[in-house]
Amino acid sequence: MEKWFVGVDGGGTKTEIAVSHADGVPLKSVIYPTCSYRSIPMEEAIDRVVNGVKDCLAQTGITLADCTGCCVGMPSYGENPENDQIIKAAMEKAFAPMPVHLVNDGEVGWAGSLECAEGIHVVSGTGAIAFARDKKQVFDRCGGWGYFLGDEGSSYWIGLQAMHVFTKQVDGRAPRGALYDIVMREFNITDPYQFIDIAMADLVQHRDRVAGFQRYAMEAAQQGDSTMTALYEAAAEELTELVKTLRDRLEFSADPIPVSYSGGTFHAGELILTPLRQKVEALGCTLQTPKRSAIEGALLLAMEKFDRA
Repeated sequence: MEKWFVGVDGGGTKTEIAVSHADGVPLKSVIYPTCSYRSIPMEEAIDRVVNGVKDCLAQTGITLADCTGCCVGMPSYGENPENDQIIKAAMEKAFAPMPVHLVNDGEVGWAGSLECAEGIHVVSGTGAIAFARDKKQVFDRCGGWGYFLGDEGSSYWIGLQAMHVFTKQVDGRAPRGALYDIVMREFNITDPYQFIDIAMADLVQHRDRVAGFQRYAMEAAQQGDSTMTALYEAAAEELTELVKTLRDRLEFSADPIPVSYSGGTFHAGELILTPLRQKVEALGCTLQTPKRSAIEGALLLAMEKFDRA
């Protein structure tokens, strides 16, 4: 009998859902908006995953009963026992008879990037977190405290810091570089103090928009704005602290320890990768390109959990 597996890569920005054979390669995938209950109501977050899975299966002609198992990577899962139980109960009921395995969304990034092998995976997107599994199959995390308590090195953190630098460039507290001109142009303002109202009305209440401001930091750095280049180096240092903590806490057999990465911050390319590579190598680790995507990681975890044959 043909085996089918379902994977869900939920996130703060989008939710990707895929179905595959036992090779972990998506046969069909669909993309929905975020399923984070920090951004939308809990019921809506659950419905988005449930409806997305059923939609994906319907497009392939596969039923829930045909599937060996499903892994759902859910934002904030593992951070609130009561919410975890609500999500778990709702999905087990909605997906029956297909069994479901729920994990934090960062875990599926680790699973895909390292193909479920030992090592450390750094996620830097709207938030920032690192996951690792060692030689004894012990799994651990570091970071992921949210934008108010932490998430240093994330796109949100870079975006917010870039806004702070813009205000300093306006005042003269920092050298005026490319960031100043980019913000004035992109927000179509003639007086820099207009940015105060824009920030308070359109940015502050939206994590994704603050994280999206990171692209202006990237553009400014690419144009030679040294303050933005330094900001990416600072972000790399923050992410390296996550790696160092997990390296010291767990037991790895690999030498050097593989470190992979995923998330929107890495769209900045070598601006973030070069300093991160240098810093993790100094820890006795090696930075490597992700082997598979996060959605493939969800499929691999479903196979690891439910494929007993």
